[in-house]
Order: sequence, then C-alpha cells, then structure tokens
Amino acid sequence: MSKLTTPEAVIDALEKIYHEAVEAQSAALHDFLHKGTAPDPKLRKSGAFCYPQIRMVYDPDGPPPPISRSYGRVSEPGTYVTTITRPDFFRPYLLEQLTPLMRDYDLDITVGRSTSEIPYAYVWEQGQAAGLEEISPAELARHFPSPDLAEIGDEVADGELYEPYTEHPLALFDALRTDFSLKRLQHYTGTPVDHFQHYVLFTNYHRYVDAFCDWALEQLGNGAHYTSLSVPGGLEISEPTETSRAEIDASPWRRFQMPAYHLRAGDNAGITLVNIGVGPSNAKTITDHLAVLRPQCWLMVGHCGGLRHSQAIGDYVLAHAYLREDHVLDSVLPPEIPIPALAEIQIALQEAAAHVTGESGKTLKKRLRTGTVVTTDDRNWELRFSASALRFNKSRAIAIDMESATIAANGYRLRVPYGVLLCVSDKPLHGEIKLPGAANRFYERAIGEHIRIGIDTLQRLAADKGTKLHSRKLRSFDEPPFR
Repeated sequence: MSKLTTPEAVIDALEKIYHEAVEAQSAALHDFLHKGTAPDPKLRKSGAFCYPQIRMVYDPDGPPPPISRSYGRVSEPGTYVTTITRPDFFRPYLLEQLTPLMRDYDLDITVGRSTSEIPYAYVWEQGQAAGLEEISPAELARHFPSPDLAEIGDEVADGELYEPYTEHPLALFDALRTDFSLKRLQHYTGTPVDHFQHYVLFTNYHRYVDAFCDWALEQLGNGAHYTSLSVPGGLEISEPTETSRAEIDASPWRRFQMPAYHLRAGDNAGITLVNIGVGPSNAKTITDHLAVLRPQCWLMVGHCGGLRHSQAIGDYVLAHAYLREDHVLDSVLPPEIPIPALAEIQIALQEAAAHVTGESGKTLKKRLRTGTVVTTDDRNWELRFSASALRFNKSRAIAIDMESATIAANGYRLRVPYGVLLCVSDKPLHGEIKLPGAANRFYERAIGEHIRIGIDTLQRLAADKGTKLHSRKLRSFDEPPFR
C-alpha cells in the first residue's frame, strides 16, 4: 500500500485497483464460459478479484480537535478501514468525505487490495452474462467468488460494538453490502442506479407518479437546471414532444415492484420519486437499499386516514412523531427508541405548504396539522379498532398509514434525513370512508398540490446543496468518519 496525500489521489488509486479486479474477473468468466477454462487458483489467492480498501490511521500527539460537524470527524485515535465498490460512481461522495478529514486531521491514508472478493454477479452486465444461466450456480461458485450472506449485514449501522483495539469501520456500508443493494435497487425500480438523485420522494399511489411526470416534463427545456426524465424500462426523455406522456404511460413500469422516476440534474442534485406501494415491508426494503447511495434526504408524500373529527378530506398531516405499529424494524430498532423530528425538514415542509397552497396563518393551520402518525402493518386495522383505541388515544395520534414510521425509522437508523407529509383521504372513525366517487374527486383535487409541496420542499433543501441536512441527531457515539 502507498501513502496518499490528496483526496483525488486516494480515489484514483481506488479506481485503479477496482478496474483491475473487474477486468481480471471478467476475463476469467469469459474464458470459463466460452472455453471451459477455470481460473488459476493462484490468481484468486493473489487477490486479483478483490475490492480495493482504504486504511486510515490516526495517531495524534494530543486529543482530537473539537470539531462538531456531524460527519468527516474522528472521535478517537485508531485505524479505520473500509472496502469500496465502484469508486468512479461514488467519486463525489468520497471527495465529500475525504476532503474535511484530510484537511483537519493528520492522517496516514493508504489504498490497497482487501481480502474481500467481488462476487461474480456484480462484475458482469446482463449482455455479457448471456450463457451463464446454463451453468449451475454451484459450479460457478467452485471457481469464482459468489455472494455470501454471512458477510453482508448492517452491524455497523445498527451499532454493534467492536472489540477494543481492533480496526474501526470507516463507513456505515462496506463494498459487499453496497453492491448487494445496488443490484437490488435496479431490480426493484427498473432504472439504473446511476440515475438516482440525492433528493428522494416516496409515495404509495401511482396517481402521484402521473402528477410528478406531468410536472417534470414541463421543467425540461424551460430553463430549469433539470436535464432529463428517466423512467422504468430504459426510457429517458431530454426534450419532450407531444408523444412523451404517452411513451411514459407505455413504459413497462408494471414489471417492477417499486418503479422509480428520476428528474435528473447535474451532480445528481435532482429529484427521484419511487412508488413504494402499500405496506411497511416495501418501505423497509427500498430504504435499506437506497441508503447505500447516501442520499441527502427522503420524504414520504402519501395518503392517510384522519383520526380527528376536526380534520377534513384533503387536509395535510405533518408528522412530528410516530407510533410504530409496523413491526418490521423492531429487532434492530426497538419501538421504544424515539424517532426525532428534524427541524430543517419540518420547517421546509411547512414553508413549502404555505408557498404552494398560497395560505398562511390560521388558514394554513386549519389545513396543516402537526402531530403523531400511527403506522400499522394491518391494512384492516378498522376491524380491530376496539383493541387499538386506547393506545391510539394515549399517543394523541392524528393520522394512520402503513409506511411513514418505517420511512422515518429507517432514515434514523441508516442516517438519512427524513420527513413525512400526508394527505387525509378518508376518516374511517367518523363515517367518512373511501368510496369510489368521493375518492376520485379527492384525487383530482389534492394530488397535484400535494406532490408540488413535496417537490418544493426538496428544492428548498437543495438550494444550499444539502449543507444543513447532516443532522447530528442521527449520529451515534462512535460514528464512522464517513457520512
């Protein structure tokens, strides 16, 4: 390993080793597929298929400097290590992390090959892999590295303590965990991971997708900084035409469990919308995987049931706390752990609501209510309301849905700033249930305004390039130096 003195040199060294590893394994796979020649075991033993690794040693003469920022800081002397995948793709992120560290600390940083091999499934594209399906996975695993779930996990993010005097983690996610999620993202959303933007909206109804796409097409070519709209199935529109909307509708988005739509901008500072569908399982799945991209923030904009008599259909709920009845994160983040509201996002959501609706003061307060949201894993919770009524009442909840607390809790857990703005679509406790005719009138009136509030919020948060979003509320006592 060689000592490096600039962030650019570190990333260049990572790229070189990664490229060499991918090329070596791709060539070996090609020979095995087309010639039946297995790779020389000595090749693997030499580390030819391994991820690159950053090793950062901090050994100061005195105590660490009192730096209070939420990332890019070292809390104690030691050796910090992580493996890196796709350093070309993650170059902006790596620059963001390395620059303050190398500027403010006296560090010894080296780059070399790790002992962690790149699984063969992560180095070949679909076109290259034609024919691999005819070879049994067991046969491939005899000669090439394959995914081993025992080596993939969230132990660092979940705060599992490491032994004293051992190497510390440099980042929340290592290369194996990251590659695992990059492939899953492409599978679930139907879009390239390169197209995901730093500012993310989640919704649970496809009608929000229609409204988002209509707005996105208006932005292209009107002088805005957005460059294209990428939709599932490989369609990307840079210059809208009269047929663009029909092309989006005809795209194969139905093939994908959680289709994503990306209004792209330079430096990935645009907006991604993901229709996660209904339920906490999907909400956990998509956020587990999106977190490896280290987005600046994610917001939930969807429908909810209003629990208060004073609410009206179409009113908004700005979640300030969560009653977690979703259960999907209980084993890694117990429900008694508080999920704090993040002031920067709460303020941006309220300001955006005022701007888009044109309302303020008491008028806005009547439509926009802040309070606790219940998230349940039981879509028919109404049928067992008598068993839940006391708990709901004690929580002072004002709305109920199936995704919001999961989105917020996983943002807290994986250190991604989060927020929730819901729209009341029915009031089942007060006899206002979601009937087809009333639902359609509600959709026509409310969805366009609601999605615009979400978009306006993200644009406000992006105006300072996310510098206010790296909340220290999300950081643990022994947080890795990388965000």
